[in-house]
Amino acid sequence: MLEHMITPFYRYADFTGRSRRLEFWSFALLNLIVTAVLVSLALSTGLSYRAILQRAEFGGGLGVATIAFFAILGMYSLAVLIPSVAVNVRRLHDRNMSAWWYLGFIALNVVPVIGWGSNIAYLVLMALPGTSGPNRFGEDPKDPAASEVFT
Repeated sequence: MLEHMITPFYRYADFTGRSRRLEFWSFALLNLIVTAVLVSLALSTGLSYRAILQRAEFGGGLGVATIAFFAILGMYSLAVLIPSVAVNVRRLHDRNMSAWWYLGFIALNVVPVIGWGSNIAYLVLMALPGTSGPNRFGEDPKDPAASEVFT
C-alpha cells in the first residue's frame, strides 16, 4: 500500500493514462495523515485560545514553532497540488470520463449548497470501480498484461 501512496509523486505531471482506486485512496490517506500530523503539531506548540479571542495580529499570540509548522503545511500543500490534480484526472480517466469533469466539480464547489452535494457525488464517483478492459484513455491498470501502463 505504501507503494501506491507514493506513486502519484513519481507520476506527478502525468495527466494521461489511468489510476486505480487503490492509488487514489492511498494518496488521499497519505495526505490526510500528513496534514493531521502537521496541524496537530502546529496547534500543540502554542496556538492559545487567548490569541484567537483577542484577535491578535498575526504572530502576536502565536509561537514561532506554530508559525513554522503552518509554513511547512503550506509548503506541503503546494508540493502535492500538481500530483493530486494528476491522480484525480487519471482516476476520472479510469472511469472513462474526461478531465473536464474535475473542473466542473471544482466550479460547483463555489456554490454553497450545491458544493456539498457535488463533493458527495465526487466521492461516490471516485469509489466506483473503473471500466474493465481498455478504454479511450488507455489500458486497464488492473490487467497484468498491460505492464507498460506504469513504465
